[in-house]
Amino acid sequence: QVQLVESGGGSVQAGGSLRLSCVVSGSMYSNYCMGWFRQAPGKEREGVAQMHIGDGSTYYADSFKGRFTISLDNAKNTLYLQMNNLKPEDTAMYHCAASGFRSSGSNCMVSSYQYWGQGTQVTVSS
Repeated sequence: QVQLVESGGGSVQAGGSLRLSCVVSGSMYSNYCMGWFRQAPGKEREGVAQMHIGDGSTYYADSFKGRFTISLDNAKNTLYLQMNNLKPEDTAMYHCAASGFRSSGSNCMVSSYQYWGQGTQVTVSS
């Protein structure tokens, strides 16, 4: 049973930073995708950043390049999302997710995701 638990959300002013964490527990493959996704009220869920756990490739939607960074601490089984220069439109519930097996070279941006965390709320005020 795979479990994902996010933390690190909160309320910040525009221009501020937050680092989200996602602790992974349970048995996972050696090659799979993990990612951060967000959903604001009344909007569809959107992908923020993804990483292949195996070959280390990272993927970012254009609107997050240069502001957000996804990273992994293998020793802590923790996925991070460093978010800088936050904007009010970044306000959303942020979820981490993990896929099933994905071979090296798979495009994690277009992968389906099987396991989801409950999310952590990020609120950015102007």
